[in-house]
Amino acid sequence: MSTVDSPVSSARKRTKPNASTTRGQAPIVNMSRATTTNGKYHAHSSSLEKLNGEALSPRSRSREEYPLDTHEDAPVEMSLLGNGVRVDAALEEDEEEKDKSSKPLSEKDKKAMVLLIILYLIQGVPLGLALGSVPFLLREHLSYAQLAFISFSSYPYSLKLFWSPIVDSLFYHKLGRRKSWIVPMQVVIGTMMLLISTNTATIMEKPGGHIVELTITWTLLVFFAATQDIAVDGWALTLLSDDAKAYASTAQTIGLNTGYFASYTVFLAFNSEGFASKYGVPRLTLSTYLRFWSVVCYAVTAWLFFFKKEEPVAHDDPDLQLKSVYKSMWRMCKLKHVQKLFLMHLVAKIAYLGHESVTSLKLVEKGLAKEDLAVAVLIDFPFQIIAGWLAGRWSRGDKPLRPWLMAFWVRVAFVFVGMAMVATFPGNPLGWGWFLLYIVVTVTNGFAGTIQFVGVSAFHTRISDPTIGGTYMTMLNTAANMGGTWPGFFILRGVDYFTIAHCQVPDKAFGTLIKASECVSEQGKDQCKKLAGNCVIERDGYYIVATACFAIGVTLWITFVRPTALTLQSLPFSKWRVNQPR
Repeated sequence: MSTVDSPVSSARKRTKPNASTTRGQAPIVNMSRATTTNGKYHAHSSSLEKLNGEALSPRSRSREEYPLDTHEDAPVEMSLLGNGVRVDAALEEDEEEKDKSSKPLSEKDKKAMVLLIILYLIQGVPLGLALGSVPFLLREHLSYAQLAFISFSSYPYSLKLFWSPIVDSLFYHKLGRRKSWIVPMQVVIGTMMLLISTNTATIMEKPGGHIVELTITWTLLVFFAATQDIAVDGWALTLLSDDAKAYASTAQTIGLNTGYFASYTVFLAFNSEGFASKYGVPRLTLSTYLRFWSVVCYAVTAWLFFFKKEEPVAHDDPDLQLKSVYKSMWRMCKLKHVQKLFLMHLVAKIAYLGHESVTSLKLVEKGLAKEDLAVAVLIDFPFQIIAGWLAGRWSRGDKPLRPWLMAFWVRVAFVFVGMAMVATFPGNPLGWGWFLLYIVVTVTNGFAGTIQFVGVSAFHTRISDPTIGGTYMTMLNTAANMGGTWPGFFILRGVDYFTIAHCQVPDKAFGTLIKASECVSEQGKDQCKKLAGNCVIERDGYYIVATACFAIGVTLWITFVRPTALTLQSLPFSKWRVNQPR
């Protein structure tokens, strides 16, 4: 059987099969839109393959929309048709994309956006604590190598694809496909935060002997937040209309950023004794903060359980069978362009991760007050909301990765700006000039990061197969998250590895300074403190690691990431479908 190309998915919807055509035949009008040049198919077409007996769910397109060619003379029929039909189809698709990008949100979509923002906010609170506040609070007690071990708590968010098929397939029909997971996960998250609040003071004051306990506790909390994220990602694909799907990433950005910043910078500010005394407000402890959000989590979950109804799912939907979903996931992983997308995500962030993982920790280490850090990020927060909304608009249409590609260079530029700010840190009290520069850098770099996040999330939403929406979205987001997670351990370890520091102890008898011990590890710092000495850094590994990440990352971006992104962005929707021909 000769293989021919079909038009993109939007054209398929508009073309109905001829009434006289059987399922095994290909309507001539559809065939006319696939063209070849010297045996090669045009970029806007996609090759048809057999369905191999795969069952279709009610939300899947019918086989007639993916006609199979059984005529040996199909290429002849194609060659007899004029180019006018193909040109008209292409123009019609372009107009359709423009219409979608200019339509305002409906009332239903606006309500869905509010719900998604709230659910993502619940998810962002524990993430902001585990990945933001806790490392900062522990930095004065632990070395970078010890922090690297605790950084494993972020891995569930990057490995959630392994249990995402379970979340996507198993549920209680009366409660709803997504609510069956969101409700219990949020109950568990609230309960865990309540339990953690009972013994935070003891663990956080002397964390050196509780490294394993801290890692397990925060890893479990992130695990439950990641599981909730799988269900919310899948729900976003059905809550929002087709025209508003690009805004799913905007809801995620606003919700996650709000929860993350509340648990990170806002909490750090109100947790600081200096901030409390300066502004005359009570100091916010970690225990109180955790109890507050556990109550909020319970309240939102109760409202969701009693008042929000979810659209029912067909009981006989074959795509909801666990085995079927795992098979679909495996078929998805075997797609060459999906493999390229995964590899692209794994290396796309290397260039600026050395800077973004360590610079803030270095500034705090040098004396930047937590309240000053919090003020800068609080100023930055509204800009991130604006960036999320703008990126949602820019990512609509046929080039959703354009903002992601452009914002990369902004983030890369701040690698050297960050190193310069660490090297020139003036100490306390901070001058207004340096602090204003720090605010500008924070806002601009954060704006670019949000643009990138929303852009790539919009691309994922656009190409995901709704029949396995939660799993598909999770796999794509997993690759993107892993790209920002796996280098972190090596970056933090590398800072300590390349750093050379010694303890300088004054000799009271002779009035000289002597080198007493190394001053890189936590044990060395404790020993230096007991000797009443000062740590003197001879070579800071931060600069070596940040520069190496920049060189490697930019090289990979120019030679692989950018060309791959442009190619994948141009593929038709049908290329990304799992249970349908490509």
